[in-house]
Amino acid sequence: MISVSPTGTQIVLQLGDVTAQIAQVGASLRSLRIGGVDLVPPYPADAPTPSCSGVVLTPWPNRVRDGAWDDAGTTRQLAITEPKFHNASHGLLRFTAYEIAQTETAAVLRATIVPQTGYPYLVETSVTYSLTADGIQVTHTLTNRSAEPAPVALGTHPFVTIGDVDPHELVLQVSAKTAIETDDRMLPTGTRPADAALRDGVRLGDVELDTGFTDLTRDADGLVRHTLTAPDGRRVTLWQGEGFDFVQVYTTPKYPGQSLAVAIEPMTAPADALNSGIGIRRLAADETWTLHWGITFG
Repeated sequence: MISVSPTGTQIVLQLGDVTAQIAQVGASLRSLRIGGVDLVPPYPADAPTPSCSGVVLTPWPNRVRDGAWDDAGTTRQLAITEPKFHNASHGLLRFTAYEIAQTETAAVLRATIVPQTGYPYLVETSVTYSLTADGIQVTHTLTNRSAEPAPVALGTHPFVTIGDVDPHELVLQVSAKTAIETDDRMLPTGTRPADAALRDGVRLGDVELDTGFTDLTRDADGLVRHTLTAPDGRRVTLWQGEGFDFVQVYTTPKYPGQSLAVAIEPMTAPADALNSGIGIRRLAADETWTLHWGITFG
């Protein structure tokens, strides 16, 4: 089923009592619901994407200081897309309408990063959303079609919730040992030990976060898991696979229709990575990088 909104064509997927909606613009996860319970907070169909909700962030996530970066000795200047802090923010595909292919339970969205001001590389990207019995699995690919190695990173910006519970009462658990400190432009200045309470679980209404984390704890299967847990024990888990070695956690009282919302954002690199080189991968010509993350509920 397809309908049209300010975020482009809307793709609706269904598998049993699991439903998801994917927006064409930004290839964003617009909604996820299981058994009538929202796991991604919905927003009005006639509204643009709020707070970058669900959008794919590439060839860099987060910010680049002043939009300027050193590309193996050549200074590149990206467009300033965050005027408030004078940064280039969230990559080059945030407002792109992706090409779509879909089945009843899965959708593949494709877009190409073309050579442009500040980024002279040709990179093909895809994101596949596949429903599972308990949630959704997401697969990203990046393929360098340039003659030279292309520096790339990727993030995504999903918000999560348990929609029939006051979000203030949800318990947030973040599987990370190190937090990234930032200045007043949200750019890294160093690191510190992450609050141990976050690893054990804190009431969402008791924290305010816009923080990057690393030194993530992986389970025996190689996945990192972060959770939101309701007072009755129901739990939504966001997991991130190999290559996603960072996570940004962002809370806001300004998400439409929500008294409080939280984004848990898997990233392959932290803020200003094009300058620090941390987490940046240089793809050789025709090389493909594949990444996975997902959401489960139970």
